[in-house]
This record gives sequence, C-alpha cells and structure tokens, in this order.
Amino acid sequence: MASDSEAVVVHSGGCHCRRVRWQVEAPSSVVAWICNCTDCSMRRNTHFIVPAAKFKLQAGADESIATYTFGTHTAKHTFCKVCGITSFYTPRSNPDGVAVTVACVDPGTLKHVEYRKFDGRNWENFFKSSDIAGFSMDKTEAAEK
Repeated sequence: MASDSEAVVVHSGGCHCRRVRWQVEAPSSVVAWICNCTDCSMRRNTHFIVPAAKFKLQAGADESIATYTFGTHTAKHTFCKVCGITSFYTPRSNPDGVAVTVACVDPGTLKHVEYRKFDGRNWENFFKSSDIAGFSMDKTEAAEK
C-alpha cells in the first residue's frame, strides 16, 4: 500500500469507446496485482485496488456496463457492452473495494506502479498469506486492524 505521507490524487479513466468513464481517488504510486486466475490471465488484467467509496462512475456510464460472474459469484467482472473492455471490477479478494485496470487510467496521474503477483489459481491458500484484503480499506480503517 502507499505510504501514509503520499498525497491522494484523482485519476480518471475508462474503456476504449469512452462510454464507461470513472474517477478514482488513489495515490500517484500504487500496488498493482498481476493475477493468474483463469479470467484475469485470459484478459491480461493488471489492477490496483481501492475502497469502493473512492471510486465514482460518471453519469450515464452504468447504462453501458454488463457484469459477468462465475465460481463463487463474489467477483463482479464488469465490462463495457460496446467495446468489451474491463476498466474496473469488484474483486473476490476485496468485495468492499474496486479493482481498477492500470492500462485504463488516463495518462499523467500514475507516477509509479509496483507490480505484485497474485496466485489466483490457488486462490484460497494465496489469499490467506497475502495482504491484499487491506488494499480496499481506508488508511484509518487499516491502522485500527
């Protein structure tokens, strides 16, 4: 996670056809997850996680969103109905957060991305040993735990 001293900025982004647009409050330096689960690996989705309250869809974007679920149906894989791009989704690891696709963030606000691997093919075991659940908590909430 970002250091407590790092300022939060507003990142904008969305899908290829620009029908799904959003803004997210996050540091300019983020930790992005490269997951090898069947869905993420097929899409080559690399994402960083934020608390759901820090993510806002722009007006009208929800009209162009479709959702796909599988397995436990905890993850909500959202994508644009028009261009098919998954610019964000609700991850199984952080159902209280939003996973933002790094490649879908508009240029200029992300200054550094630390890439970490998430072993989604061995989800339960890896989740227990990782710190990923803390990435969807506000810093004050995480400090209390």
